[in-house]
This record gives sequence, structure tokens and C-alpha cells, in this order.
Amino acid sequence: MEWIIKTLQDSPELAIFLTLAVGFAIGMIKVKGFGLGAVTSVLLVGVLVGQLDITISPVVKSTFFLLFLFAVGYSVGPQFVQGLRKEGLPQIAFAALVCVACLVVAWVAALIAGFDVGNAAGLLAGGSTISAVIGVATDTINQLAIGAEQKQTYINQIPVAYAVTYIFGTAGTAWFLASVGPKLLGKNVVQQTKEYEASLGGSISETDESMEYAYDGTTFRVIKATSDFFQQERTVGEVEKMLLKKGWPVYIERIRPADGGEVIQEPQADTKINKGDNLVLNGPLDTLLEDEESIGVEVADVELLDFRAEALRVMVASKEAVGMSLLRLKTTKERHGVIIRKIHRGKANLPLLKNVKLERGDIVEIEGRKADVDRFASYLGYAERATNVTDILYVALGIFLGGLLGSLVVKVGNVPLSLSASGGVLIMGILFGWLRSRRPTFGAVPEPAIWLMNNLGLNVFIAIVGINAGPDFIEGLKASGVSLFIAGVFVSIVPMFIGLMLGRYVFKFHPAITLGACAGARTTTAALGALEESLHSRVPALSYTTTYAIGNTLLIIWGVVIVLLMG
Repeated sequence: MEWIIKTLQDSPELAIFLTLAVGFAIGMIKVKGFGLGAVTSVLLVGVLVGQLDITISPVVKSTFFLLFLFAVGYSVGPQFVQGLRKEGLPQIAFAALVCVACLVVAWVAALIAGFDVGNAAGLLAGGSTISAVIGVATDTINQLAIGAEQKQTYINQIPVAYAVTYIFGTAGTAWFLASVGPKLLGKNVVQQTKEYEASLGGSISETDESMEYAYDGTTFRVIKATSDFFQQERTVGEVEKMLLKKGWPVYIERIRPADGGEVIQEPQADTKINKGDNLVLNGPLDTLLEDEESIGVEVADVELLDFRAEALRVMVASKEAVGMSLLRLKTTKERHGVIIRKIHRGKANLPLLKNVKLERGDIVEIEGRKADVDRFASYLGYAERATNVTDILYVALGIFLGGLLGSLVVKVGNVPLSLSASGGVLIMGILFGWLRSRRPTFGAVPEPAIWLMNNLGLNVFIAIVGINAGPDFIEGLKASGVSLFIAGVFVSIVPMFIGLMLGRYVFKFHPAITLGACAGARTTTAALGALEESLHSRVPALSYTTTYAIGNTLLIIWGVVIVLLMG
């Protein structure tokens, strides 16, 4: 054991990886569905490791934090800019007011409790579950005109307050919005949500000519046209329409004529079908089995099935697709033969309802025969084919320019104000993410790379915060632990109550939209999942994405403001 301790003290970089490994292991443990999560676990393990009197260079901490902030901005950039359009302004205003409430409640609670700058910043970070405030507040404290020792004292108090308040901030907010929130927004919100779905065209699970069943995986089978339906000559359009009326989303991909003619590789809507023809059908397996009764019997025709199928993620970027409803999208000729599996907007999966509209930067998951998929992908925008290549030039340039932006100082009276490097990088990440959605031929950062930048960047930063604060953490916890927890409850719940009242009485949003907007403004994905489960609907995701982009930006910037208010 002494050998391990000495090794960690001599090679502090190893302490970071030990903290990450143990922290992530603890973060995966759940009791009755509840766990600490990776970030809180890494922080607490870092505090324990820090008891060994290990100090790690703040340069390492800042480097990983900037990487994390750029990834955050890059991810929300398209939704942030999209929300600035006229139709998104009510949700932007709502999110801004909720974020202001988060700041004001944290500030007032800190003043009432007699907290100093460090505890106030940690209270805001934990109670509002926005870990990045730790880094932004640290940068701002370092700019205060106070002694170095006092700065370090404040900085070491931030993780104490964060750790005490974060757990309720996550679990308590999810419980409040999912269990108490609907009761505050009227009677039978679940039924109101179903009616709202109907106003958007109805759920994808309904039998409807314009919609499809969601299913996992495309299945191709060869069916011989032997049913009575083919007593007279039919067209591809007639057959597909007949099957769709039965609620079966099936496409005819190839035809082998019974008279021995050449195989029809690309059937059109007016292509003729005669009794005895072999048809390649594309659709869900259970549907194809039902089709045997309506069309004919399954036959073995390996040669006819000799083509490639593909699943693909496509970024919406074309002028034709942006603003298009799913009803129109599903009835375009370019979509023929292609199944729409999911639509992602930021961190949320959108409900597949007919009147939901596509926005620039949305990711649509499609599947079908490769030729059909390629055609539809070109119509939507830009195909994001699997790659392990990240545009490092784009990422590095964005972080560098963001740092320069953050270094600019504006004096208000005698008070120097700046975004700091962290705020500048966040804003530059938003700009670069938006530019990528406009011109997706450059600046590619694959989703796994974004995940790594987000999680590794944040957790390395948090690990170092915990390690460096370790010696003072226990004393800080003893001094303010109970009062911090009580204050954290207010900081977590009061802004959400304010948000619910604003949504109901001021903005007059639908209850499900209000709940989703509250979760988004507070950037709590756990609450979104709890809401979707509670309401049996994904409607809250419609308001989560824009408000999440605004909340993620403003709450991080509040790390600067809370320090200035308390300082």
C-alpha cells in the first residue's frame, strides 16, 4: 500500500486515472434505480485520493475543461441558433426567465445563509446540476482582486457545495417535475398530452395511411403474387396502397416477371404487376408474414435478394427538408422504400407525429435498400456515414479562437468584465456547431468523439478539482454541510415551480410542453426521461431541445455572474 501511495504522489497523473476508474465504477451502481452518477462519484473519489496530499497542475484541469466546453457548445449550436427564429422565441424567453430564477434563487439563498463566494458558486452548480459552473466560477475567482490564499479557499469550497447539493438537484428535480409538476398544471395531464398528440397528427402507433409502425430492422422477403387480388393486372402503387390501408408499411423493391422477362430493378409507382410475378417486399417481419395472405406465398429466390441494405444517420441540411412536416416527408417520392426509424434533436428523440417539423441539424435515422437510402439521404441533407476521423483542425481552431474571445476585457466603471477563456470557448463551440449544420462538408466531429470530449473532458476536470480540494473538503463539509443541503433543495425546486407557473399562466404552453421546457432549461436529462415515462409520451422532447440549448449556455455563464454578485 505504501508503494502505491508513493507512486501516486510521485506520478500525480496516475491519480487522475485511478479516480476516473473507481469513480465510474461507483457511478454505475444503482439501488432501486437511483445512483450517484459518474460526475458526483468521480468528485467524491477525487476527494478521497486528495487526502494523500497530491497536487495536480491547474493547466491540465483547464485544458480538459475547455475541451468539454467546446463539445457542449458544438452539440447545442444548431438548436441554439434555430431557437432564435421567431417560432422559437417564446421558448427562448421561457428558458431565459427560468435560468434567471436559478441564478437569483441561488444568490438570495447564499445571502440568507451567509455563504461566501465559493459556497455560492457550488450551490448554483449543484442545485442547478450544471457541473461546468465549477470551472467557470473558478476562472472568475482567479480574476478577483484578492489574495492568492483567499482565492484558493473559495475555489476549494466550490466542490464541497456542489457535492452536497447535486444529488438532490438531479433526483429531486426529476421527482418534482414528473410527480408534482403535472398536478400543478391542471387535471389529467396524461389525457391532455394524448389529445395534444392527436392535434399533431396522432401517434405513430396508430393505423394511418401516412404513418408507419416503428420497428427494429428492415426485412426483405420474396412473395409470389398468387392471391385473388391479382386476378387483374395491378400497379406497384396500387399494391402498396392496399397494404398500407391494412396498416402494413411495405414497399416493393424488385420484380421478377412470371413470363421470364428481365428483372425490374427499380419499380416505379406505375410499374405493372401480374399474377405469378415474384415481388421483393421491404417491411417489418410480422407485416410481411401477414402479407402472404393478401399477396401470395413466400418463395426462395436468392438471386432476387442479391442487393445491399443499409442503415444510415442523415443530418437535415437541405432547403427542401428544413421546416417539412413528417406527414409531407413520409409521402415524398424520394422516401419510397425507406423506413424512418428515429429523429434526434440534440439530446432528445422526437416523437414521430405527423405535424412535427424538421429543423436544420436534426439527425434522421433511416434504413432500407442502399439505392433508396442514398436517394433519400441526398434529399434530406448530408449522410453521416460511420467514421473514426475527427476534424482536429476545426476543434483546435475553435478552442483557440474561443480563448482569445474570452481574454477580451471590458471595463464597466472600474470593474473589469470578461467572459474568461471558458465562456469564450463555450460561445465559439456554439458558433462552430451551427456552422457545421450549415455546411456539413467540414468540421466533422463524430458522435463517439463528442461523447468522449464531453465525458472525459468534464470528468478529468472534476477529478482534479476533487483531488486538489481533498485536504480542505472534510472541514468545509463539517462547517456548512446541513445548511448547504437545505439551501440546495430550494435552489433546485423553487425555479422549477416558477417555471411551471410561467408556462401555465404567462406563456400558456400546453402542460407537456411546459414540463419539457422546465427540464430543458435546467439541462436535466434525467427529468426528461421521468416525464416521458410519467406522461407515456415523448411530447416533452419537443420543448426540451431549444430550452436545453439556452439553459446550458446561460447557466454556465451564470458561473461568472454569481462570483461577481457575491464578490
